[in-house]
Amino acid sequence: MTAPATHESLQHESLPQRSRLSLPAFVDGSLLTLIAGAVILWFAPVGMGRYGTYVLSLWLVMSVAVMGLNLTLGYAGLKSLAQAAFMGLGAYTTAILTTKYGVSWYAAFALSGLLTFAVGLVLGFPALRVKAHYLAFVTLAFSTLIWLIMRNEQWLTGGVFGISNINRPEFFGIKLFGALEFHRFVVVVTFILAVVLWWMIRSPWGRAFTALRENPIRAASLGVDTRMYTLLAFAIGSAYAGFAGALYAPLVEFIDPSPFSLSQSFFLLLMVVAGGAGYLLGPFIGALLGVVLPEWLRFAGSLYLIIFAAIVMLLLIACPQGVSGLLERGWAKLSGKAGAR
Repeated sequence: MTAPATHESLQHESLPQRSRLSLPAFVDGSLLTLIAGAVILWFAPVGMGRYGTYVLSLWLVMSVAVMGLNLTLGYAGLKSLAQAAFMGLGAYTTAILTTKYGVSWYAAFALSGLLTFAVGLVLGFPALRVKAHYLAFVTLAFSTLIWLIMRNEQWLTGGVFGISNINRPEFFGIKLFGALEFHRFVVVVTFILAVVLWWMIRSPWGRAFTALRENPIRAASLGVDTRMYTLLAFAIGSAYAGFAGALYAPLVEFIDPSPFSLSQSFFLLLMVVAGGAGYLLGPFIGALLGVVLPEWLRFAGSLYLIIFAAIVMLLLIACPQGVSGLLERGWAKLSGKAGAR
């Protein structure tokens, strides 16, 4: 009889080549990159004006939502078209609790994540029975259902009129009503969530997610509980979307169903692919392309969307692994040349 597979055997036998090369130095480098990015973004909005600060904050909020989808798709290999719906659940939960019931933003933030985690757990059960594009159809139906509820249940969500006057939180008595103050608050929250994800994907959980993506049958033969990790991938990725929604609601101070439609879920999926699925920093790059790049292209007037679409198409044709994959290939070539010398 053969001995049961351990976590050590799973780490060495089930991961792709790129995961095996994740040395401690690279791990430390990723964390240092997150820290350096947080410090830069803390001071970046100074002198940018209110709208420029808002765009930076929106980029970070969308990065949180893309982080969750990157975990679901990039690491676990599960296709989801409901990320915008989960973000909407988090946004409406926060807006309703804070405006109608006087709940503090911090409690609403936690409840938004808990609700979307629970709903993602339930939605993950169909993922145990269907695979590939059939799973995308399940999440597509769920996304349509949630959007219809947001739009039609006016007694709860305000319908097409939405919910307004969403207050921003306070931090130890400091009011975060200004654009710069709230931006720095978003930087801190995003950094914490990114570090949690950094730890998670380098833990046995993250290795199991990657094994599930690469070869579910082999992962099961090595002792991975594929059912549990499939559910966890959906639930954790959904919770990150809920957290993003809880940040989005006070950022814009008004929400309606339009930002959480099915088209937005496709846009979030595009951010994951363009930034690089399965890369820690991929969500930030993808959200940068999806949020900040269109703002930079507004000088082109009505043609800016066409230019944006052309840039993204050329990028994906040149490097299907996204910007992160392109950077990795460039670094590998430079390292190879340096080693040859």
